[in-house]
Amino acid sequence: MSALQHYRTPDGLASGPGYSHAVTGRGRWVATAGQVALDETGKLVGPGDPEAQARQVFANLGRALAAAGASFADVVKLNYYLTDITLLPAVRAIRDEYVDTARPPASTAVQVSALAGPEFMIEIEAWAICDD
Repeated sequence: MSALQHYRTPDGLASGPGYSHAVTGRGRWVATAGQVALDETGKLVGPGDPEAQARQVFANLGRALAAAGASFADVVKLNYYLTDITLLPAVRAIRDEYVDTARPPASTAVQVSALAGPEFMIEIEAWAICDD
């Protein structure tokens, strides 16, 4: 794991729920594509179920990171795209199973009118910095 520095609450900023305001480090850059709730065969996991979709999305992110030699410990930024922002607490609960909640990545959450398909409720992309 690269030596990441997390800035949870910089001077003048309110503490955020489960994210750092800034994260920095040196190493190899890894970016994942946005992941949705598709299994390895391309089948939707959890139709209409935000928790099941979030679990599949984080599992997919883990696989994408691993393919590039990274892990959730290396993630510096998560970008969430939700068709309904009220799903965010459920997504955060699943996220907390994957990230170090004492040193969480920076994040952005956006409600969008649609994702790549009407069956998708959640899409998440990750940025990571890992050792060279």
